[in-house]
Amino acid sequence: MIPMPVLFVSHGAPTYALEPGLAGAGLVRLGERLPRPQAVLVVSPHWVSREPRITGAARPETIHDFGGFPDALYRLQYPAPGAPALAAELAAWLREAGYRAELDKGRGLDHGAWVPLRFLYPEADVPVLQLSMPAWLDPASAWALGEALRSLRAKGILIVASGSLTHNLYEFRQGETKAAAYALAFEAWARDAVRRHDKAALLDYLNAPHGRRAHPTPDHYLPLLVAAGAASPDGEVEVLEGDMRYGMLSMESYLFG
Repeated sequence: MIPMPVLFVSHGAPTYALEPGLAGAGLVRLGERLPRPQAVLVVSPHWVSREPRITGAARPETIHDFGGFPDALYRLQYPAPGAPALAAELAAWLREAGYRAELDKGRGLDHGAWVPLRFLYPEADVPVLQLSMPAWLDPASAWALGEALRSLRAKGILIVASGSLTHNLYEFRQGETKAAAYALAFEAWARDAVRRHDKAALLDYLNAPHGRRAHPTPDHYLPLLVAAGAASPDGEVEVLEGDMRYGMLSMESYLFG
């Protein structure tokens, strides 16, 4: 079996579900040309726990983990099946790798998971698991977690690390259409470092051009490191174009072959 690729996706604001734009259209096209996976494993910064936890429900609920948005957003559902047996296998495998992983049979899919997946697999017919981000995760351990997940690709599992290439919500401007120069500069730096598989640079992102401004907190950047760690070190990287929302929220994503 040819290993599945790895996807880092910028999931933007929850309104991405209603306003797909360039990034959403790109995910639709990507889903149509990717090999069909046995399951999707999503890592999202909107589920943080003390130690790694994995969704174990047969029918994980759609979690609307946000407030103050249009009513239409709360009516959206993503009824993808879970994969309890696979989740149990993954938890056991992670424990063997040294992680204190456990199943969570009550947890559903947060918007970092279901929003991009509703474009990637709009029929919601591919089983979905979600892996929490441990609270102790830092750049080096995020990369190591990706490396630990890498072998899942050979089992037909698509790893989707969902975050945001830039994520400074302190500078969120509703209706802003002009991209901030600092966000564009960090986006260009990240694109180059990802294409070169430059681990040292990606781990040291705070010293990249405007790194601290693009990511005043690490939560939405760490999924990129999980994806890069799970990727083949010499594999091709495809840039999935996205716009710059609210002036500072890059929707650019990467497919690691």
